[in-house]
Amino acid sequence: MIDFVRFITPEYVTSFFLLFIRFSAIFTFMPFYGHQTIPISVKAALAFYLTLLFFPQMQNIQGEVELLWLVGAILGELILGLFAGLILQIVIAMLMFAGEQMAFIMGFTLANTVDPQTNLQVPILSGFFNFLALMILLALDAHHLILEFISHSLTEVPPGSLSFSNEIFNYIIKAMAHFFVVGFSISFPIIALSLLADIIFGMLMKTMPQFNLLVIGFPIKIAVSFAVLVAILTAIMHNFKMEFLEAFNALQLLF
Repeated sequence: MIDFVRFITPEYVTSFFLLFIRFSAIFTFMPFYGHQTIPISVKAALAFYLTLLFFPQMQNIQGEVELLWLVGAILGELILGLFAGLILQIVIAMLMFAGEQMAFIMGFTLANTVDPQTNLQVPILSGFFNFLALMILLALDAHHLILEFISHSLTEVPPGSLSFSNEIFNYIIKAMAHFFVVGFSISFPIIALSLLADIIFGMLMKTMPQFNLLVIGFPIKIAVSFAVLVAILTAIMHNFKMEFLEAFNALQLLF
């Protein structure tokens, strides 16, 4: 009991609290951990357990703790989790954007489902790619990589000493521009073949007026699109993996 009471000081309590805020922010904004289907109580319990586990690793705060400094430190921990989650979520959004473009050209925009991550209506292919992205993250041990990132951040940026550089803002701006480029490049094979099919169907309707586009054309178009999707699905997942690893390496800009 005497050893335990020795750690109940303003410095130790503040360090523990800031570390708990960092884990809570990570579990709120990061992929996989921040999934809406995971109950908040489970996230809070996991954040508290990992805080106990990682607390001996961090450097404790030295000196007197002021209220204004504490508020700034809490905001810094929340912003750290927000920026880290934003960098990784952009990669998943690339895949969902490509699925939305594919669903639009295939005529699946009316068949929407509720995305459990955002609680928004998304096309079927976007939801399908979202689940595939989560499976790829589990296959890459991304949940362990995120914990390793937190462990590394404790030595590079102790709680309460976070400062951002212009490089992180420049990277986010470039990532948002890259978001559209990658999204269109992933969906381009299906978009190109669908436009080619529309041209062929238009020529058939001119030469064969009895050709029923709604009855014959759309099923053929959907079948061709699905065949192309199956053929390029491996390349799409490989591209997503490379983009995610590149984004994860960019997290070091936060330090």
